Amino acid sequence: METRFLGRVDYAPTFQAMKDFAHQPAPDEREQLWICEHPPVFTLGLAGRPEHVLAPGDIPVVATDRGGQVTYHGPGQVVAYPLIDLQRRGIFVKEYVYRLEEAAIRTLRAFGVTGHRVAGAPGIYVRLDDPFSHALLPQRPQRREPSQPAPAPDFTGLGKIAALGIKVSRHRSYHGLALNVEMDLQPFERINPCGYPGLRTVDLASLGVTVSWDEVAHELAAQLQRLLAV
Repeated sequence: METRFLGRVDYAPTFQAMKDFAHQPAPDEREQLWICEHPPVFTLGLAGRPEHVLAPGDIPVVATDRGGQVTYHGPGQVVAYPLIDLQRRGIFVKEYVYRLEEAAIRTLRAFGVTGHRVAGAPGIYVRLDDPFSHALLPQRPQRREPSQPAPAPDFTGLGKIAALGIKVSRHRSYHGLALNVEMDLQPFERINPCGYPGLRTVDLASLGVTVSWDEVAHELAAQLQRLLAV
């Protein structure tokens, strides 16, 4: 799988390009990994509700065909789009999501940070009080909110550092994973990230980790190449 480092690219044409690639791959370009960052943009997944975009201001809102709800992309965030044939690689969708999350966890580990999964809430989270602790995250019972039909994940003491959302069409995946390196985090306060009011978002810089976008981008690309190998 070829890795392409695209630099900073507008979201909307990149979304269209990866959709075109997934639907009509050239014979010699069946699989690629795109690594990039985007100018400020809010994106709505198929489950996204407009009311979760609280105050977009001058930041555009783009509806997409990925899973999930609303998120923010902006400078200082590494975005990875694996454009692969899951059937050819023998990977089921749930396993694919697990491997994307594992790539983020291993990338964070390379820079001394421990990432965690939270049941029922795709993405990667860190302890706000000690993001460098290797202790396992206690499995908490989910909380049932009166206004919600199902229990909600418990994010107490956690911050989200990586988000994911994918689309699979005819066994081919697109969209992917976003890992926060050194961003302006204020736009996350204008939305309910991933549909969860009050969910705090962090980046490596806010955790005290000084590392360049390029270093994280190359580490994440390498981890994805290993974890998605046939």
